[in-house]
Amino acid sequence: MELNLIQKITVWAIPVIFAITLHEAAHGYVAKFFGDKTAWMLGRVTLNPLKHIDPVGTILVPLAILLMSKLLGGGFILFGWAKPVPVNFGALRNPKRNMLWVAVAGPAANLLMAIFWALIIKLGISLGDNYTQPMALMGAAGIFINAILMALNLLPLPPLDGGRITLSLLPNRYAYRYAQLEPYGFYILLALMFIGWLGLILSPILAVTLVVVSSFSGLSHGDLVTLIQIITH
Repeated sequence: MELNLIQKITVWAIPVIFAITLHEAAHGYVAKFFGDKTAWMLGRVTLNPLKHIDPVGTILVPLAILLMSKLLGGGFILFGWAKPVPVNFGALRNPKRNMLWVAVAGPAANLLMAIFWALIIKLGISLGDNYTQPMALMGAAGIFINAILMALNLLPLPPLDGGRITLSLLPNRYAYRYAQLEPYGFYILLALMFIGWLGLILSPILAVTLVVVSSFSGLSHGDLVTLIQIITH
């Protein structure tokens, strides 16, 4: 089975938008809970994806990846970004400790959304043939994009969420030195991508996530992987 471009966009659009934007919203909710109202005052503590969409990162980049994958006929890993939720860590009640929970919120939101999409697959199966295939494909897209974003953001590299988590756990003198990597984090990430190490680093997290989430969908791990292969080729 091969999807045409319109079918791919239909399958991926909603999962991608919510995976990217609710990740950012989760940071804002948790920051507000621990005392930082910066995002709340700017109207960013909301589940409304329109408040978080970045025209380039949320729409143009994912769409360009879909177009290139169709033109070149190969597989792809879809990714993107939303407008970052502003967090003033100094305004948190306990900046170093609370930073951990603010950072964890984004990947945790992606895990919950992956489980949600697994339940969508299960619902589609229960509704019968007219719903099983489209809901299964969209559910697989939701699981995959959320697993990718969770794994990527858990890398212990500032300014990714994993880097914030690492900073919050390190003793102050080491945390200060580690924080100095932040201006170079994006370039390190690009270097890992170009030399082919990024996929190797992410694959164990992705594999474990897919095994865990597949149990919620009613599909075997092999069937879920097959669906992912359909939507990424």
